[in-house]
Amino acid sequence: MQAKDSNPPDGGYGWIVVVSAFMVMGLTVAVLKTFGLFFVEIQQHFDELASTTSWITSVTIAVFHLGAPVASSLCVQYTHRTVVITGGLLAFSGMALGFFGLNMVWMYATTGFLQGLGISFSWTPAISIVSHYFSKKRALANAIASAGECAFAFTFGPFFQWLISQYGWKGALLIIGGIQLNICVCGVLMRPLASNCLLESSHCETETLPGNGASRIDKEDKSPIMHKTFNWMLVRRPEFVLYAIFGILAAMSFFVPPLFLVPLSYSLGIDESWTASLLSILAMVDFGGRLLCGWYANLHVTKTIHLLAMTITLISTSLMLLPLANNYLSLAIFTGFYGFFFGTTVAIHITVLADVVGMPEFDSALGLFMLIRSTGGFVGPPLAGLIVDMAGDYRAGFYMAGAALVLSAGFLVILDRLQERKKRGNQTRTKPEKSTLPYPSLHLLKNQ
Repeated sequence: MQAKDSNPPDGGYGWIVVVSAFMVMGLTVAVLKTFGLFFVEIQQHFDELASTTSWITSVTIAVFHLGAPVASSLCVQYTHRTVVITGGLLAFSGMALGFFGLNMVWMYATTGFLQGLGISFSWTPAISIVSHYFSKKRALANAIASAGECAFAFTFGPFFQWLISQYGWKGALLIIGGIQLNICVCGVLMRPLASNCLLESSHCETETLPGNGASRIDKEDKSPIMHKTFNWMLVRRPEFVLYAIFGILAAMSFFVPPLFLVPLSYSLGIDESWTASLLSILAMVDFGGRLLCGWYANLHVTKTIHLLAMTITLISTSLMLLPLANNYLSLAIFTGFYGFFFGTTVAIHITVLADVVGMPEFDSALGLFMLIRSTGGFVGPPLAGLIVDMAGDYRAGFYMAGAALVLSAGFLVILDRLQERKKRGNQTRTKPEKSTLPYPSLHLLKNQ
């Protein structure tokens, strides 16, 4: 039977951890999302093809996802704080070494591999430790932390552009690397929880210190992270497998709209300056969606997996309607709907994962989920591109993304049914047997 969820602080110092995670999200994923500003500069400097240059970002994304199980395993063996600090140093190293710009292979190894590993080692434990610190307010805490990605992405665009114009792309990389060292500061603030009393299986003994009434944990007691091992066997649990399939299908579609939104607007004859504003609208409504959904989920009015299924359905609907746009206003409206519901989904999907596997297995589950989900991110854009080429219309890519999301919502429904059936089965097994004897005294005599 699954271990019962812990009783974390649900506030207090946990909010410091949330703010730290908010900063880490901005200094990692937001940097990755705005790295496209360096694309033309690097391509022209090395006089390479666009496909060759694009491998820098591809390597970063690949290592980000593939490194997640390694990061989770290190969190299990050591602490989230240690892994985040290591991630900050790796991210800085990737950008700082990229400053030398020796050749394209060098860029793959530095701003590609090292930066990707730094992002993975920072992002994974940062989002994980927030879930350890919160239970009732977990959805809200995760939503606030994830919103850092949107807030920083909105400001990093013009800021990075200014850095490139003032210091060149190499100087900008070095400065951004220095800024990413703040990840280490955030990591220091991510204090491990005091004891493993949070796990149901743990047996902690506390002593009261004479004179002040304060209690201290037995010396042998460690953080809940310290004594566990990474659980690769989660792939045998039907609940986790169903949620992982949902993750693959969702990732197949999530990477498509940002890829084809700008080309679609150009095909509609929309001016370049107006097209750029669509990305700003996307970032703003994404930010609002995350915070609003986190607040609503915190009210516990709707079961989180039901809420996720609803937001996924609404995203798919907005993607199916988006190709109907024929001018800037209609495209901006549908883009706003998509961005808002995307934000609501990102705000709670990690919370749902924690609910599915339970907190004792959450670190392992997060790493495995990221690894498995990456396949959808790799397959989705090329598949959508193939469909667009065959149809000769960018709208086809949005239809494909919407269809994949509809299918993913189906797996959430199956998962919910499975959980409900298991819950009813557990309740039936734990019901106390009623005595058939008319009097309790006779029942006692029978036992004797």
